[in-house]
Amino acid sequence: MNPAQNYLDQFLFVVLPYLALVIFFVETIRRYREQKFTYSSLSSQFLENQQHFWSLVPFHYGILVVLLGHVVAFLLPAQVLAWNQRPLRLYVLEASALVFGILSLVGIFTIVIRRTADLKVRTVTSVADWILYVLLLIQIGSGVYIAVFHPWGSSWFAASATPYLWSIVKLNPDPTYVIALPLAVKLHIVNASLVIGFFPFTRLVHVLVVPNPYLWRKPQVVRWYCRPRGAAR
Repeated sequence: MNPAQNYLDQFLFVVLPYLALVIFFVETIRRYREQKFTYSSLSSQFLENQQHFWSLVPFHYGILVVLLGHVVAFLLPAQVLAWNQRPLRLYVLEASALVFGILSLVGIFTIVIRRTADLKVRTVTSVADWILYVLLLIQIGSGVYIAVFHPWGSSWFAASATPYLWSIVKLNPDPTYVIALPLAVKLHIVNASLVIGFFPFTRLVHVLVVPNPYLWRKPQVVRWYCRPRGAAR
């Protein structure tokens, strides 16, 4: 193997994941201790609501299901492989993952378009937001690409990516599980580390605060008060 390529693989699949995890935990704790009130999604719904609904709802539903699938394949790889032994079940799983991946991709595209097209929303969009959207576009887009051009991902994720991820968790990293995977898959893995490392600097931190109260709290009502027409200033 080319020594330069070997060093690059070691950095991308050994050093970078741990660097991202350290930044994630250190900055998340620091931000919560020193800037607790910034743990918010900083919603722009009151500035524009129609596109907000049609972008955030598909994105959230799609990404939650996709992430759940990754977690299941990480925690229960043997069960996933056993499920996939029946072709029909494999087809159903792959098709479902692709549908929800496309749903999240449409959602993130619509979010970016909304942030770009609406002046009021664009004004309150920070540089960190734009960086986050680029990372999410790469992550979700590469995931959909993999699902289309490198199918049966649920099987090879359980067989290759899961052992690699467990080697990271056990502090015994073994990049040999993933360095032979297609370039798009390696991009997906590397970009995931970048998303994790950048996570605590973004509005995504709101998912770390137990969101359950949003399920039963009363709807927030926003009323706009203005001076009656013709009233004296």
